[in-house]
Amino acid sequence: MANVFLSIGSNLGERKRNIVYAIKFINKYGKVIKKSFIYETSPVGFITQPDFLNCAIQLETDLGPMTLLEKIKSIEKLMGRKKSCKWEDRIIDLDILFYNNSIIQTNKLTIPHKELHK
Repeated sequence: MANVFLSIGSNLGERKRNIVYAIKFINKYGKVIKKSFIYETSPVGFITQPDFLNCAIQLETDLGPMTLLEKIKSIEKLMGRKKSCKWEDRIIDLDILFYNNSIIQTNKLTIPHKELHK
């Protein structure tokens, strides 16, 4: 069983509802152990965007890191996220921050998350 930390963010629509729905979908792929408070933050990069609501969750899962990445990206798509540019507005944004104590560097996945410090 892997111990994983995910970040969840939204700056479009009903932001809090988007986060709650994303967590319900994530529960299909493991057990949510803990959830942080939801925080409002200013955007990074393209600063004329609306503010984000963000939180983090701790998840126990049997999925490997690449499979988990595929699943969370499918949740984003299901919820209506459209990919256009790096600093776009997001109905939902899901990222793997940590996966056990693993260090992973591929063209699709970097763990710990490369923008964790932001």
